[in-house]
Amino acid sequence: MSKYEFGKLHASDAVVRAYCRHSNAENQLDDLLATLHAVDSAYIEWKRLLGSSLTSGQQRIKKIEAAAQAVRNYQPVIVTGLLQTPEYAEAILRRVGEFYQLPGDIDQAVAARMERQQALYKRDKRFHFLIGEAALYTTVGDDRVMIGQLDRLLTAGSLPRVTLGIVPLTAEARVLFNNFVVYDRRLVAEEGSTAKLTITQPREITLYLRAFDILAGQSVTGEAARALIRAALKRRGRQADT
Repeated sequence: MSKYEFGKLHASDAVVRAYCRHSNAENQLDDLLATLHAVDSAYIEWKRLLGSSLTSGQQRIKKIEAAAQAVRNYQPVIVTGLLQTPEYAEAILRRVGEFYQLPGDIDQAVAARMERQQALYKRDKRFHFLIGEAALYTTVGDDRVMIGQLDRLLTAGSLPRVTLGIVPLTAEARVLFNNFVVYDRRLVAEEGSTAKLTITQPREITLYLRAFDILAGQSVTGEAARALIRAALKRRGRQADT
């Protein structure tokens, strides 16, 4: 066992199962297996994950989304990719490419992100988006881009398989989480500043689901959400006029 503990040997599924059985810790088996399977992919730097282009990152996310039936997405500062307009997506991806010094395949990456949005119309999928009210005011691109994006959000909540909630600026800080996406109950993706985290441990996924439920309880939907969007749109329109 010391060789496994110090990394001299790599434990297989069979070894982990036997260890849990003989130590009367079978209640820990699922978490330990998840840790074993995710050890090489749980933390990947953006430079490595994106590889040589922005488009490759969109293609990886599309594969994960295709395998999920229920997607819970929380974005406190910007509008999530599945609800972005092409102009908003272009502005975001251009800044990402500049920051991480990636090749300028902006048009292809935007097209790939727009293609991902086809999942919103598939009958076997459900989406619950939570967006911080701050995202309605954070400028991406310019006023013209933001006006188009806010118009898009006004109709997003009316899609039959989409729930859109806005977490008000005045909501109590009960959950201090970065942006994250929960795919079914099997995987969580969280975007850090320098790397992407992929979480598969059941006990951790339970915490993310609890956080999402709390945020969803603080959010407003339907006409109340549209009122917040219209208020941001009105302010943005005044800025554009001046």
